[in-house]
Amino acid sequence: MTTKFFIGGAIAIGVLSACSSLEERQIASGNFEYTKQQPGKDIQVPADVDRPNFSQAYKLPALDKDAPRSFIGKKLKVISPALVLPLVTGSHVDDGSKDAKVNFDQVDDSQPLDTTIWNSLLSYLEEQGIGIESFDKDKQRLVTDWVVAKEVLDDHWYSWTSVERDTSQRFEFDLEMKTHGRTATLNVHLVDYEERQGNKVIAEKSDVDGRAKEVDILNKVIGHYEYQIRVADAKRVREIRRGMQLTIGIDEEDAPAFIIDSNYNTAWPRVLLVLRKLGFDVKDYDKSNGLLFVKYNGTESGWWDSIWSNDANALPLEKQEYRFRVEEVGEKTSLTVLDNESTPFTQEKLSSLYDVFARVMADDNLDI
Repeated sequence: MTTKFFIGGAIAIGVLSACSSLEERQIASGNFEYTKQQPGKDIQVPADVDRPNFSQAYKLPALDKDAPRSFIGKKLKVISPALVLPLVTGSHVDDGSKDAKVNFDQVDDSQPLDTTIWNSLLSYLEEQGIGIESFDKDKQRLVTDWVVAKEVLDDHWYSWTSVERDTSQRFEFDLEMKTHGRTATLNVHLVDYEERQGNKVIAEKSDVDGRAKEVDILNKVIGHYEYQIRVADAKRVREIRRGMQLTIGIDEEDAPAFIIDSNYNTAWPRVLLVLRKLGFDVKDYDKSNGLLFVKYNGTESGWWDSIWSNDANALPLEKQEYRFRVEEVGEKTSLTVLDNESTPFTQEKLSSLYDVFARVMADDNLDI
C-alpha cells in the first residue's frame, strides 16, 4: 500500500511541476542569488612587489549607456529572439538589424515592385479579416485596425486555474523604395498595444516583446507573399504546358508571322520549348527585345524513325543559323521567322513550316 501511494504521489508531483504559467516559462529556472552579489575588488599589490599579469578572458563587456539595467533575475526573459524569415525569392535582411523589416528585389517585371508588395499585404489582411485604419499609397504607409487575439493561459500549477488573455494591437507598415524602383524595404512598427489578463490591463510592452510582435506579423505577411508566388508559378507552368493555337498573320512590322493565341510572358517560354522540340539550338536570346538566335540541327530521330526514314517533326530548312522575333500583339503574340541576316521569311516559306509548328505548339505534353 505504501509503495502504491508513493508512486501515485510522485506522478502527481510530476504533473504539477510540468504545469507553469506563461511568465514562468519565459524566465530562467533555479534561484537568483547572483543578483545579490556585489562586484569584487582588485587584489591590492604592495608597491615594492611585482604586479602579476591578470587575465582579462572573463571580463564582462561594459554596458552601453542606453542599455536597460533592470533586466536581471526574473525580469530577464530567456526566450529565443524573433528572426525575420526572408522566404520570398529576391528577399533578404540586413545583417545585425534590430528592426522588423525585410528587403525585396524586383524579380517579376509584370508590375511595379511596390504595387506587388502592397497587393500581397492587402490580400493577407483581407484573408485574416484584419481591418485597415488608413492607407496612403503615395506616402507608402498603411496602419491596420485593431488586431484582436484571445487565448487561455495556465495560471500557477498550485492554483488549478486558467486565465483568459485578450491582446489588441495595431501595426504600421512603411515601404521605402530605392530611387531606381527595383528594391524596396518593408518595415513594421507596433503602434498600439493593450493586453487584458483577467482584471489586469497592460498597455505597454517591452522592446523585446514589441519586436517579437512585429516580427511575427511580418513573417506571416512574407509567408503569404511566398505562397502567392508559388500559386502563380504553378498556374503559369500549367498555362505554358497547355497547348496553344497558332495561326498565320502579320507582326507589328507587317511581316508574315505566326500568331500565338497567348500573352507574351506565357508564349515566350512556350516558344523555347517548341524550338527545342523541333531541333533548334538556342544560342542566345534577349527577352526584353524579343529576339532569339538559333541554329537548326534537325530533330533527333529515334530507332523506330530511322527504320522508316520518316520524322514527323522534320522541317524544310537548311541546317544553319536563323533568328526568331517574338512580339506582343494586343493579348496575343507574334512569332516571326528570319534568316541569319534578319530578313523575314516570305508567306510561302512560312506556310511550309506551319503544319509542324502548329501541331507541336498545340501539344499538351511538352516537357519543361
